[in-house]
Amino acid sequence: VISRIHSVSKADAQLPFLVEDAARSEKEVDESQDTDRPFPRLGQEIRLDHRWLDLRAPANNAIMRIQSAVCQLFRESLYSQGFVEIHTPKLIAGESESGAGVFTTDYFGMTACLAQSPQLYKQMAISSDIDRVFEIGPVFRAENSKTRRHLCEFTGLDLEMAINDHYMETLEVVHVMFKHIFENLETRWARELEAIRTQYESEPVVFTDEPCVLHWPEAMEILRGEGFDMGDELGDLTGAQELALGAVVKEKYGTDFFMLDKYPSDIRPFYTMPDPADDRFSNSYDMFIRGQEICSGAQRCHDPELVTKILDNKGIEIGDGLKTYIESFRHGVSPHAGAGIGLERVVFLYLGLDNVRKASMFPRDPNRCTP
Repeated sequence: VISRIHSVSKADAQLPFLVEDAARSEKEVDESQDTDRPFPRLGQEIRLDHRWLDLRAPANNAIMRIQSAVCQLFRESLYSQGFVEIHTPKLIAGESESGAGVFTTDYFGMTACLAQSPQLYKQMAISSDIDRVFEIGPVFRAENSKTRRHLCEFTGLDLEMAINDHYMETLEVVHVMFKHIFENLETRWARELEAIRTQYESEPVVFTDEPCVLHWPEAMEILRGEGFDMGDELGDLTGAQELALGAVVKEKYGTDFFMLDKYPSDIRPFYTMPDPADDRFSNSYDMFIRGQEICSGAQRCHDPELVTKILDNKGIEIGDGLKTYIESFRHGVSPHAGAGIGLERVVFLYLGLDNVRKASMFPRDPNRCTP
C-alpha cells in the first residue's frame, strides 16, 4: 500500500506537447488523420523550441547516444592506428577555410574569427613531428544556408597524418575508421538503433571491405549517362548530381559508402595539393553515404612557395594567421593528408533522417541561436 508520495520535481500541468506525441512515427500520425482521434502533428520548430522535451522521446534520446557512439568509435579506431588527440584554438586570427563564411568578434581591439575548422593547426601539428593527429571539436560556419543538411555550428571529426608514398594511405586509414564505426554501431548499439528505427525507418549502411574509390572522370561519365550536362567538367557537384551518383554506385558497386577522388582545383581550398600530372585537378577527395557528402579531404600543399602562389591566384590575403602557418612549412614538414568529417551529418545520413537538426542536440542555423 502506498502511504506517501513525494514530488522530486514538479512539472507544469500543461506541457508544450506530450512526449508520447513526440515519439510517434510519421506513418502513425498520417494513418490517424482519418480517425475520430487523430494524433497531433508536431512541427520541427515547436520540437526545437522545447528540445529538452523532444529528446525525452526514446528515438530522439537514442540518436544522441548514437552521436556519442560515433565519437567513441572514431577515437577507438584512430588510437588503434597510432593517432594522438589534439585540441586546437577556436579563436583565430583569420579564416581557415576559403569560401566558407566566418564569424568575427572583438579580441582586445583586434578582430578574431571563430574557427571554421582546425585545418591550419592540425597541419602545424605535422610540422611539430606529431605524425598522426585527430580532433573532435566545434566548427563554426557563417553561411546563410537554410537547407536540411547545413548548420552554422557543428562538431568536426578531423584527422591529419604524414604520408610516406601516396595520399591513398589516408583514404585507407579513413576507410578502416568508417568500417569500425559502421560495424560496431550495429552490434554494440543495437538497442539504440532499434529504438530509433521504430520511429525513423532506415536500413544499415552497406559498405565494401576495401575502399570504393571513384575518380573524377568516371563520375563525369556516370553523370552524363544519367542525363546531366556537366559542362567543362570542372564545376562542383550539385545535390541532385551527388544523389544520382550515389544511386549508380550502389547499383554498380553494391555500397552506400564511397570516395570520389581528383576534384577540380578551382573548387577546392587553397591548402589542397594540385595533381602533379594536371594542375586543373587536385589530390583531393570527398566521401559519401547514401549519395550525400559526409567528409572532405586532400593531400595538403606543404611547399610554402606553392601555397603562397595558390593564395595569390585565389585572391586571398596572407594575414597574420596564414603567415605563421606558411612559416611552419619553411622549417620543414612531412608530406601529409587529412580529412574533415561532420559528426551530425554522419549521424543524420547513417540513420536515414530527413533533417540534420534531428542529429544535433541544440542545433544552430541562420534562424536559431536558442535554446
